[in-house]
Amino acid sequence: MKQVNVGILGATGAVGQEMMKILEERNFPVASLRPIASARSAGSTLTFRGEKVTIAEASDNAFDGLDIVLGAAENDIAERFAPSIVKAGATFVDNSSAFRLDPKVPLVIPEINPEDVKWHNGIISNPNCTTIVTLVAINALAKESPIETIIASSYQATSGAGAAGPKELMAEVEADLRGETYEPKVFQYQIAYNVIPQIGGEQYMGYTSEEMKMQNEGRKILHLPEMRVSCTCVRVPVVRSHSVSVVLRTKEKISVERARELIAKAPGCRLVDDLKNKVYPMPLDTSGQDIVFVGRIRDDLTDPRGLNLWCCGDQVRKGAATNTVQIAELLLQ
Repeated sequence: MKQVNVGILGATGAVGQEMMKILEERNFPVASLRPIASARSAGSTLTFRGEKVTIAEASDNAFDGLDIVLGAAENDIAERFAPSIVKAGATFVDNSSAFRLDPKVPLVIPEINPEDVKWHNGIISNPNCTTIVTLVAINALAKESPIETIIASSYQATSGAGAAGPKELMAEVEADLRGETYEPKVFQYQIAYNVIPQIGGEQYMGYTSEEMKMQNEGRKILHLPEMRVSCTCVRVPVVRSHSVSVVLRTKEKISVERARELIAKAPGCRLVDDLKNKVYPMPLDTSGQDIVFVGRIRDDLTDPRGLNLWCCGDQVRKGAATNTVQIAELLLQ
């Protein structure tokens, strides 16, 4: 595999740091790495493969000579520099939501729709973390029979809000133990000992932007334009790894036994489903790795073509950084 010059836009953030780690882990053929960040970080260094690399300031000329740029910055930064990245001749694999629903931009989960990479025009989008975890879990079922509807409830870890999320959770716990108060800065309310049933702003008929991503992105990735999704996204006091409760209805009935068989063989999945022995996916078990665990598979008692399941996956890795690097690997094949 040829060596390529790689840039990371937003290299100093939680996802950018994870991207560097995963490039090392997966032995990605990096000829040179260029971390790119704001003027505040420019000139300082990060460590990659045991060597110091200097952070470059994000500018229109910062992408010259690069082959692939991994995006780990916010929407406005991605939108600002995408034209410069493409003009420099690099392919931009972006983790923000800026281009996900653009019909000219592929939205890719490598285990599901790797072929969509072929029609990119310089930009490829990485899906939302909860979308990735859920769709990896149910993709084998969708291949067996098209999914018509999904009702999902997500239990999203504090790290989904960035590195400051878990810090705020811990600070609140420590403050409570001391009998002190802590003013939330990252979340709308105290997250310690609490759950917050809002992630994102209101977007459509009382649904938040985070909740609508499951439907809008899911349709595009699974190539199921008629699929309907009703989703509730909840922030929970967990450090890392998102969990999702999924009720889905397929066009043709899939038995529980067949569903277990399909998921056990599905790429990126691990069947963890033995209720009698208290074996099921949990955030602690799925953190720090890239497989989506799936369990609690059972018939839906309200729909003869329905199935219930529970899945967990590390949203910083598979839900963001690892999926982005996997897309970059597809570009080299």
